[in-house]
Amino acid sequence: MIKRSAESTIYSLLKGFPVITITGPRQSGKTTLAKAVFSDRPYASLEDPDIRFVAQGDPRSFLDRFPDGAVIDEVQRCPDIISYLQSKVDADERMGLYILTGSQQFGLMSGITQSLAGRSAFIELLPFSFDELERAGKQPPDTDRMLFTGGYPPLYDREVEVRAWFSAYVTAYLERDVRQVLKVQELETFQRFVRLCAGRTGQLLNYSSLASECGVTHNTAKAWISVLEASYIVFQLRPHHANFNKRLVKASKLYFYDVGLVSWLLGIQSHEQIETHPLRGNLFETFVVSEVKKSFFNSGERPGLYFWRDSNGVEVDLIIEQGGGITPVEIKSGKTVVRDFFSGLEKWMTLAGDMAIEPTLIYGGEDNYRHKNIRVMGWRDSGNLKNIGTRKSG
Repeated sequence: MIKRSAESTIYSLLKGFPVITITGPRQSGKTTLAKAVFSDRPYASLEDPDIRFVAQGDPRSFLDRFPDGAVIDEVQRCPDIISYLQSKVDADERMGLYILTGSQQFGLMSGITQSLAGRSAFIELLPFSFDELERAGKQPPDTDRMLFTGGYPPLYDREVEVRAWFSAYVTAYLERDVRQVLKVQELETFQRFVRLCAGRTGQLLNYSSLASECGVTHNTAKAWISVLEASYIVFQLRPHHANFNKRLVKASKLYFYDVGLVSWLLGIQSHEQIETHPLRGNLFETFVVSEVKKSFFNSGERPGLYFWRDSNGVEVDLIIEQGGGITPVEIKSGKTVVRDFFSGLEKWMTLAGDMAIEPTLIYGGEDNYRHKNIRVMGWRDSGNLKNIGTRKSG
């Protein structure tokens, strides 16, 4: 088993909370992590129809089977049990009793925030980060292989062809979950919609354009994006609020959590195709932004991540708010740093003045160094951006 960065965070949280809830996309390793942390505790999966029948029919008796706690998997399948958990942990008063897992944010999070407020800490577990793979010696050897494969754990712990696995994943999980939530009748239309989203990763989200190209209504497009967000397939990066007396774009940018899934949805057949693919820059940007997300999530934090673009097209790909400072990050897929790579950062820094802390360029090469007052980082260190904003540049 590849050791997860979130494991130490969970052990720390178990000291102060009776319940830990691990959410994230299907097949991201939630169950494996929960079992590793609670290796001596019982395990029950509510995906199992027999177990779910018992839990739904008599939740008190079901929980009484676990007097010293347990791992309860896919708890969103029986949301009513969360209310009974509240009274049980309140009466027990011990910390670190239960680990819950779930793959859909909507039902799970609303139930837990209402019934287990103050009793549960949350960890959002995404597919492997590059850092996790590197520590285990299983990292892809170059950027194109990383962009093609992504980070889903089954691709690294079994002999399976990448495209075959993603095909089965989308059919078995993504489409099934969407049917359960939205009762989508035109599955072919939804499949086309997801592929159109993949073609827009790292770009401004235009609901009207998506809806028109897919042949659905504007409201349907918004609803489908919401489900993809709740299933940890996509996320939005909001525009940063600092306008510096400039007119800013108001639309969000759309990203996928896993770049390998994007490559599959785009129909890329092998890693060799990525080098000359017209969306290679978008794929690289998706990889970097998701790596930053993972580094925060693994510490149990929800990051303040944004982008900045004014009406003249001046843009900074990523803005990180932390430690009272703002770190601007430019992302370039090229393996050789050229002068133009710094133009967006330099223009933003002129406007921001002392607000800028540790301006950073991440590129497709390997070396780390400084160019004037800008930190230059190779792609392998993308996940190290967390906490960089707490250190002054110079």
